[in-house]
Amino acid sequence: MRFDRAFKLPDGVAPGMPQVHLDDETVARLDALRQEDEDYDEIVNELINIYEAEELTLFHSGDEV
Repeated sequence: MRFDRAFKLPDGVAPGMPQVHLDDETVARLDALRQEDEDYDEIVNELINIYEAEELTLFHSGDEV
């Protein structure tokens, strides 16, 4: 049986804000990537930035001949 876990919303965040549900394996992988006091928002933003940078690099790599 698979149980999803939701990110805990920080204090002051409205209850109508979107929530992301992750399974335990994904949370464990995120925890392994976190450094010291880094929160989930920081690590997810960093991963998105890395993804976007790699995508941009791959897109432009074929432009130069």
